[in-house]
Amino acid sequence: MPNTTHFGYQTVSEEDKVHKVAEVFHSVAAKYDVMNDLMSAGLHRLWKTFTIAQAAVRPGFKVLDIAGGTGDLAKAFAGKAGSTGEVWLTDINESMLRVGRDRLLNNGLSTPTLLCDAEKLPFPDNYFDRVTVAFGLRNMTHKDMALGEMRRVLKPGGKLLVLEFSKVWQPLQKPYDVYSFSVLPWLGKRIAGDADSYRYLAESIRMHPDQDALKKMMEDAGLERVEYFNLTAGVAALHTGIKF
Repeated sequence: MPNTTHFGYQTVSEEDKVHKVAEVFHSVAAKYDVMNDLMSAGLHRLWKTFTIAQAAVRPGFKVLDIAGGTGDLAKAFAGKAGSTGEVWLTDINESMLRVGRDRLLNNGLSTPTLLCDAEKLPFPDNYFDRVTVAFGLRNMTHKDMALGEMRRVLKPGGKLLVLEFSKVWQPLQKPYDVYSFSVLPWLGKRIAGDADSYRYLAESIRMHPDQDALKKMMEDAGLERVEYFNLTAGVAALHTGIKF
């Protein structure tokens, strides 16, 4: 009997989830940034700016951006780490990674890009000063394994930053649900020609651990001084933790 997990509100085998998530991001890659702007009214850019500030990357830092997609964070980190630093853009989805790689090259950045699974990172222990994942953790099948891998590749004193959609403030829950399950799929159909993928994205947000649950998961993975920052009434949250 295969192990099962959730794909949005569906129960599927773990193997099927990998393929289904891949199909979603192959489908939306070309319109990903346009749709992010529409989905968040541009707020995702402010959330990422806050994440970049909290990362406090300095010249010479080694940074790993997991599920980096179109390369927003990697581009910013490459500018801060400078010629003496090392910034890796990684993603499990080839279509997303290609978009991010091309964007970096168009900006004159030859940052290394790598197709890899966050649950099996191909990097040595204690290598990176910073590890980041923005809007990618909720799509991972074994989040605990992925968090453990992120901690493993961090240097002692290094910081993990997880930016993800989270549990919205309760008084906003009903209008947020209407937006997520009615407006979002409609926008997906009109802009990206794909309502189902954006319906899945809305469902995946609801299935993702809330702020306190994710904080505990990071602590269970061995990270310390874990804290989180609610962004836009909890629509998103930034979790940070240190490896000692």
